[in-house]
Amino acid sequence: MPFRRTQFVRPFIALAMVTASTLYAIAQQPPTPTRVRGTVAGVDGDTLAVKSRSGEDVKLHMAGNIVVLGLTKIALSDVKVGSFIGTTTVPGPDGVPKAVEVHVFPENMRGTGEGSRPWDLKPNSSMTNATVAQSVVSNDGHTLLVKYKDGEKKVAVSPDTPIVTYVAGDKSELKAGARIIAFMKKLPDGSLETDRVSVGRDGITPPM
Repeated sequence: MPFRRTQFVRPFIALAMVTASTLYAIAQQPPTPTRVRGTVAGVDGDTLAVKSRSGEDVKLHMAGNIVVLGLTKIALSDVKVGSFIGTTTVPGPDGVPKAVEVHVFPENMRGTGEGSRPWDLKPNSSMTNATVAQSVVSNDGHTLLVKYKDGEKKVAVSPDTPIVTYVAGDKSELKAGARIIAFMKKLPDGSLETDRVSVGRDGITPPM
């Protein structure tokens, strides 16, 4: 009887070991990136070829409902109390997050991605989309107090921080040499698709 019990249990132990090994392997795989930053290498039909900032060649299928937005430079003075903004920040030496960039959303994009979350632009960077509640001018720049549905954050914005805003764009802007950030997803067949691309205008590199 003990011998039969052992024969019965062994297959389940083996199955459990294989399952655990598979789950471990999956956990060790890096997550599929959801953004690519770089320069358009070319367009072939609905395929957008991008040379990423890290030097990789990435091919993206452009969805039929793709949205293209232009990014143009504006002044820090254009960031008003009540503006809905996004800002990439890194920890500052004084404890106040330092803005790497600020992008101002037009009114029809208010509420986009509201909140604060980790971001992949720089090590330890975060993205915060929120409404400017207060703006304080100092000799070193501005300190913005931004509020979102789950909290608030103070952000130090220096005079050399890139400030941009979105404008309506067009697929015709996605041509060789254009500097972009494309938001993408992995399809079941393993290919990558984008339905939203922001393209810098007048030599601007999307700073976010």
